Amino acid sequence: MDYRLNVTYITFGGHVELHKYRYFYFVVMFTVYMLIISSNVTIVSIIMIHKNLHEPMYIFIAALLTNSVLFSTAIYPKLLIDFLSEKQIISYPACLFQWFSYCWLGVSDLLLLSIMAYDRYVSICNPLHYTTIMQKKNVNILLISAWILPASLFSVTVFLSVEKKICTFHLKGILCNSTFQTLHCERSTILNIYGLFLLVIVLFLPVLFILFTYSRILVVSYRCRGVRRRAAQTCLPHLLVLINFSCFTAYDVLLSRLEPDSPKIVRLIMALQVLIYHPLFNPIIYGLKMRRIYDHLKKLFCRMV
Repeated sequence: MDYRLNVTYITFGGHVELHKYRYFYFVVMFTVYMLIISSNVTIVSIIMIHKNLHEPMYIFIAALLTNSVLFSTAIYPKLLIDFLSEKQIISYPACLFQWFSYCWLGVSDLLLLSIMAYDRYVSICNPLHYTTIMQKKNVNILLISAWILPASLFSVTVFLSVEKKICTFHLKGILCNSTFQTLHCERSTILNIYGLFLLVIVLFLPVLFILFTYSRILVVSYRCRGVRRRAAQTCLPHLLVLINFSCFTAYDVLLSRLEPDSPKIVRLIMALQVLIYHPLFNPIIYGLKMRRIYDHLKKLFCRMV
């Protein structure tokens, strides 16, 4: 606590031998950050430029990749600064904002994956009504909801956390994620109840919905040979992204609830995987597995060469 400025600072304690490998960490993570930005922006630009990609499925992909850019931009600059700083600290308001961005964009990703699952469900299981259901107006409503709904829900948590008294000024990690609430002097009953409510609304229900839609798609694909190939081509990338996202989300949720006393190196590796794997995995999967996007990428690289 800096009493002269009346500002609370939180110290990150999750770095491993930073004094020895700070420049190595910086170069690696800066390179990864540039790859994340360039790969995601490239796919989003291709979808925006080419009219044959102005379909709901590709628009949702562009929104998902935009989230990756926003998520990385909310985390990486501060992380890179910490690598080169003598003290790895962050003000409490900045930590609160980083935590909010982390949760908001993570839940937004899950909602977008749910919307994409619904889009594939309608396209494969109810193709005659696809154009009616997935009109431009409905697509815009779904997109806005995927951003506004989680922002509104987590704004309540921010409001409840602002006035909470802090007794711990040290986080075991390298960023303000779900372990943020361990800073409070005591666990709030209201925050715990609201946290469980959020867990059901923004995690369990979307996952159950996704499982239902893909199970229906599998049933239809099994019965009709003609749609098997189409289902495999369009659903497989979404499933791979969903599995990847679910694994790291489960880890993050359990981390805040169980507070395991795991070795620092393990926590660092897991934190870096969350920051690297998902934002970099998505554009690679969609760029290689979605045929139309892949064709435009190939033409782009051929022109550059």
